[in-house]
Amino acid sequence: MKFELFKTFWGFDGGPRDAAPFVRAAGFDGIEAPVPSGGAARDAFAQAIADESLGFIAEITTAGSYVPERSATPADHLRDFEEKIVWGKPLEPRFFNVMAGCDAWPAATQVDFFARAVEIAAKHDVTCSFETHRGRSFFNPWITRDVARAVPALKLTCDFSHWVSVCERLLDSEWDTILELAPHAHHLHGRIGYPQGPQVPHPAAPEYADCLASHQRIWEALWSAQIEQGYTVTTMTPEFGPDGYLHTLPFTNAPVADLWEINTWMGREERRHLAAFLAEREGGGGRKEQAQSQTSAQLV
Repeated sequence: MKFELFKTFWGFDGGPRDAAPFVRAAGFDGIEAPVPSGGAARDAFAQAIADESLGFIAEITTAGSYVPERSATPADHLRDFEEKIVWGKPLEPRFFNVMAGCDAWPAATQVDFFARAVEIAAKHDVTCSFETHRGRSFFNPWITRDVARAVPALKLTCDFSHWVSVCERLLDSEWDTILELAPHAHHLHGRIGYPQGPQVPHPAAPEYADCLASHQRIWEALWSAQIEQGYTVTTMTPEFGPDGYLHTLPFTNAPVADLWEINTWMGREERRHLAAFLAEREGGGGRKEQAQSQTSAQLV
């Protein structure tokens, strides 16, 4: 299975031409970014992607930015979702990564909303992968599981760092739910959460080794599910970012680490990790199969 890495535009001020040298130097394959809202800006963005030969994942947020407008109705979200698909489709993204819905909606509303969203994506013949994200519908494992049971065609962008923060624990205790959702995993966001937050100061820090290992066990389960479904390419966007996620020193607000260095480290580590996982799986040993019970979180 081929591994493709995408540079997040979260916290990046430039455009595709500015990003291209970083992408190439890091051995990444493309960018994940929202489509500009203006016509001229969209055209220039599309031309830059083509000129720089960048793979492109288009980001959609419905009814607001990363946190939705609380007063927006499901109909508002669906209207915004469809308009942004129509706007972004001419750029021919690999797929749309979508932050959709609202955490406060009742379960029945969530199910109806995502059934309609999947229908809209199918109508426009595009692939949409819906992100697990705080503030959004898929802010915890259980509502995500319940919607996936009702909407089997649902594809997920798995950013489980949010769930670690929401649940205030590493997710090995929720292994049965992880395995149930694994067949829905389409795209991964490579960020490491810890029980008190969605982003560790640095994923290489030994004091957070247990958090890194827990996320990596989950990613192996997701990769296994993708292989079983015939995926020949798996995608990841290392997504350590700013906006209160990046740890800073008190009084000076100086960042404790460099975001691009962290994201490139995460990309290198997961390229190494996937290669080792595939070698073990193909060799018939090591951590090649998913754990089969909640009490056996390690892949053996």
